[in-house]
Amino acid sequence: MARILVLDDSRFMRNLVAHFLEQAGHEAVPCEESSLSGIQGFLQTHGPDLVLTGYQMPGCNGLTVARLAHAHRADLPVVLLTATRDPAIEEALLKHQPLCILHKPVQEGELLATVTRMLG
Repeated sequence: MARILVLDDSRFMRNLVAHFLEQAGHEAVPCEESSLSGIQGFLQTHGPDLVLTGYQMPGCNGLTVARLAHAHRADLPVVLLTATRDPAIEEALLKHQPLCILHKPVQEGELLATVTRMLG
């Protein structure tokens, strides 16, 4: 299956999402790093097939993570988890394709279906 980098400032969310992914047969690589250089290093070291990230994080928000992911590999899919429901923010985020937005609280089935679709 796929190697998926899981970034979120919440340890609970990282562990929950990693559990969902591993139960589905994926390799989840949890990352609590929030610095630009740290995230770049994780992308280079782990070579993920997909990045799953929170949006509102200290140090580096989900939009910055998406930009870093696409600088690393232009076609690297990004799934962004957010509690924000601001249409202007979502419009700005969706300019960075391939990217998908899921709203918290995310359900296991919805998350796994999105990951499958994004991995294409």
